[in-house]
Amino acid sequence: MHEMSIAMAVVCQVEEAARAHDAAGVEAVTLSVGELAGVVPDALRFSFSLACEGTVLAGAELVTEHVAGRARCETCGREWATGVPPRLCCARCGDSRTRLLSGRELHIATVRWSEAPQRARALEEL
Repeated sequence: MHEMSIAMAVVCQVEEAARAHDAAGVEAVTLSVGELAGVVPDALRFSFSLACEGTVLAGAELVTEHVAGRARCETCGREWATGVPPRLCCARCGDSRTRLLSGRELHIATVRWSEAPQRARALEEL
């Protein structure tokens, strides 16, 4: 289950940013996840909740933004949704020289820092 290693990497990166910004806590993390990235969103959410325990992210919400797969034919310029499994040959001209435009993303899009002192105290008590 590689979702756990992804969740742990996200937690480490956000913890580092929290220290750099003197953030008291984290309310939410938004990840952009491409449909071709090979990530199961429910497994990632479960792993994220476990990885957050005992950190400044404890109790933080994980929001995933779905990024559809899109490709473009290098020969005729047609663009299309790849779907899953991905269709990478052009339906117009049949050429396989295509470029994947989106769908493999997996990155932290936003972090919402906790500004409420009560939340910071609650995190310290954990």
